Parts: sequence; structure tokens; C-alpha cells
Amino acid sequence: MSAVYFDSTMSDAERRERLYRGDVFVYSPKPSTLALIGFAREFLTQAFAPHAPELAQHHIDVRAFVDVFGPLKPAFIHHQTTKALLADVVAELGCDLDETFVDVPRLRGVTSDRYLTAGVGYAFPPHRDTWWSAPLAQLNWWLPIFPFQSESSMAFHPAYWRTPISNGSEEFNYYEYNAVGRKEAARHVASDTRKQPGPRQPMDLEGQFRVVCPPGGVILFSAAQMHSTVPNASGRTRFSIDFRTANLADLESGRGAPNVDTFAQGTSLRDFRRGADGAALPEEVVARYDCGEKPEGAVLVFEPQSGAA
Repeated sequence: MSAVYFDSTMSDAERRERLYRGDVFVYSPKPSTLALIGFAREFLTQAFAPHAPELAQHHIDVRAFVDVFGPLKPAFIHHQTTKALLADVVAELGCDLDETFVDVPRLRGVTSDRYLTAGVGYAFPPHRDTWWSAPLAQLNWWLPIFPFQSESSMAFHPAYWRTPISNGSEEFNYYEYNAVGRKEAARHVASDTRKQPGPRQPMDLEGQFRVVCPPGGVILFSAAQMHSTVPNASGRTRFSIDFRTANLADLESGRGAPNVDTFAQGTSLRDFRRGADGAALPEEVVARYDCGEKPEGAVLVFEPQSGAA
């Protein structure tokens, strides 16, 4: 069973070591996190007006929802204010911005009662982010934008921390997914046929735990942690922000979570930028994690234009 730490004051170095062992950290809202979700709320409120973002699914059809939310995601991701606010969050939670590299934030919307479960509203089954070519030193940060309930949360499945399952990651190439899968997210409405990793065998999910925190709270966990999207039965769309970090010293030394069942090709590390100045990771560091082939038409770094997931 993973340990869950609430508002821990331990150093970032000690925290990372515990995260690599499967523990989960939860933090109360901070000035920086409230500023970030406040900016996201402005985006959502303006986009879905005159409807409240959480209730818009009850007033517009699903195609209209996708037409609004699809372009909103990359607009939020690449806004200069978003990038500045993200760096503030990482710093306030104790990370050294000279050593911490940050991926772009994702704006997520998980609608209720199976209104939209594909494309820009894809509801993830149990998975590890490492199946998508994430490094084992990657840490995931998750923040709710509005109040949410257990019925619209994430679930963690700690019994699988060291238990492998068949997942299809051996067929996944990150650069191919950048070229094809991610840019097609907004086209998938009724179903999602993109080739993605996922459980290829039955799983016992009874031993799950869920964390519910206030808007602007942070749930921090390893990219190797098995987790899933809880089928939303709350009657409201759950909007959240998530992003990833990786520490340079850990990448250089090979520290990270155990590799239980990940065989993906390529690496997402070229997406990460140093928190202090936006510099890319040194290519010699990236090369250590760049496995497999680069197929024809490969896209090493995805630059979304609209509707990307």
C-alpha cells in the first residue's frame, strides 16, 4: 500500500525518493496554485458563456462542446501567462527551477454520465504514464479547477506498483503518436480509435484509493503509478490541470521509479523545459532515454494547433 502524505514539509530530494517508491503527496491550495486555476477558470468561463463550464454539457450538444473545448486546450497550454504561473507553482512547492524541467500543462475536461469519453474528453482506463514513453523519473502534478467529488476523481491502484500487466506499450511509439494520434483528438467524439497503450488483461481494481482535495490543491505522484479516471457520475464536468516535471540530476544518474512493464519507444523528454529559463534538456541526457526507431514522418516534439490531447 502506498503512503499518502498531506502538506509534507520534507525537502524536494526526499520527496522525490518517496515518490519513486510509490508514495503520493497531497498539498493544500497555495497562492501560486490558486492563481493558476483562477486563470484557467477565466478561460473556461469565457469560452462556455453564458453557461457555467461545469454544467455546459447539459445545455449544448456534444459536438458543440468539442468545438469549444478543443481549441481552448492548446490556447491555454501555450499562453505566456500559463507558463509563468506554472513556474510559480513548481517553485512554491519546493523545487529548484534550475534543476527542474517542466512539461506543458494539460487542461482536462471529464464530462459526466458518458456525455463525452473520447478525444478531448478521453476517460483514461488504468494506466501508467510511462506506457506513453514518459521517463521513470517523471512526476505528475494534478490540480482541480472547481470543486469535485469522489464520483468524479482519479483512482490509484497501488497493488500494481510492482505487479506487471500486459498493456501494449511495446507497440507504442511516441513520435508516431505525436505525428498522428494527438493531433486527431478533436475528431473523436462517439468513440476513440487511436492506438494507445492500455490494459490487455483483466485487473482487480477493488483495492483502489481516491483523493479529493479543494480547488487549487495538488496531488503529486510518480508517472509509474497505476491510476485511472473514475467514471464521472457527479452530474458536473470535472475540469483539471495536470503537468509533469523531471529533475536533471535524477535523469543524469538514472534515478526513478522501477520499470515494471513499460516497453514504449521514443521519449517525451524533448517536451520538457527548464523552469528557470525555458531551456531544453541537454541532448546527451535525452539520448540516454531515446530508444527504438524514428518512423517516417516522426514528430519529436508535438506542437498542437487545435484540439490536442
